[in-house]
Amino acid sequence: MDLEMRIIDALKTVYDPEIPVNIYDLGLIYEIKVNDDNSVYIKMTLTNPNCPVADTLPREIKEAVEHVQGITKVDLDLVFEPEWDKSMMSEAAMLELGML
Repeated sequence: MDLEMRIIDALKTVYDPEIPVNIYDLGLIYEIKVNDDNSVYIKMTLTNPNCPVADTLPREIKEAVEHVQGITKVDLDLVFEPEWDKSMMSEAAMLELGML
């Protein structure tokens, strides 16, 4: 399994505490970039800027990815543009939430 897939698997272990879906399928991860030195850049958002886990969720995500074997460094960028909405969820997430 390549490094990016292992990163995605790690991201799928982190859940938004208010919605019972992992943050990857929820659509909170906008970009994953693996550099030649195995450092990782992740651009992410939250379901809303006033999310009660705004301080803890990014740290939890960073720690989950840092535990992937081979990763040398994780840089995480929290953005609010584009604004997250339900259309960013995967089909699996929509199914899990009864939206399909």
